[in-house]
Amino acid sequence: MQTTIQAIARMHSDFSSKFGIPRQSGLVQELRSTIVFEPEFRNPDALRGIEEFSHLWLIWQFSEAVRQGWSATVRPPRLGGNTRMGVFATRSPFRPNNLGLSSVTLLGVEQTKNYGTVLHVGGADLMDGTPIFDIKPYIPYGDCHPDAVGGFTDRAGEFLLNVEFPQQLLEMLPEDKRDAAIGVLSHDPRPSYQRNPERVYGLPFAGVDIRFTVKENVLTVQEIVPNIK
Repeated sequence: MQTTIQAIARMHSDFSSKFGIPRQSGLVQELRSTIVFEPEFRNPDALRGIEEFSHLWLIWQFSEAVRQGWSATVRPPRLGGNTRMGVFATRSPFRPNNLGLSSVTLLGVEQTKNYGTVLHVGGADLMDGTPIFDIKPYIPYGDCHPDAVGGFTDRAGEFLLNVEFPQQLLEMLPEDKRDAAIGVLSHDPRPSYQRNPERVYGLPFAGVDIRFTVKENVLTVQEIVPNIK
């Protein structure tokens, strides 16, 4: 018997598209997002005790990865997008069931008039509106493995860029979004197969398009343009 799984909540974040979203949760801790529960799940008793935990697991769906069929191999961005690995040896969203798993920092629990109890979290790698199917507490004694081996990710090296963000452009962002924007840009939001130093890329973030170029390991912000829908 087939069971339909219902989303219990939606993510409210600064990412209106998948471009630029960190490749893993926790990479940019400055990111701030809000989990808003669907009306039928806004019973505050369901969250009793959650404020005692520092981190949460989110199980969610990457809706833009929905496709017919599936591939046994994918090309992880961590390996430059040119090497194929088994889909179950990666966290690629393009998998038989397009589910994601993210560990986020619980920053606060708030009672609101319009949405009931909401959760404020840090370090999430989810697009705005992403359906969340479950939330579980992160338990250090069972979930933390200090001696774990990271497979090919341990050999891939770092991809951090030096970000040059002119002050007059940086000040066009809300003050509480600036560190997060710099963090996202430093993790190189470009697709792995695009390395043209003359190309101007646009990152939709927090209601604006951050347009930038990348030459060698330096990312330079060129302009900030309001994102008009």
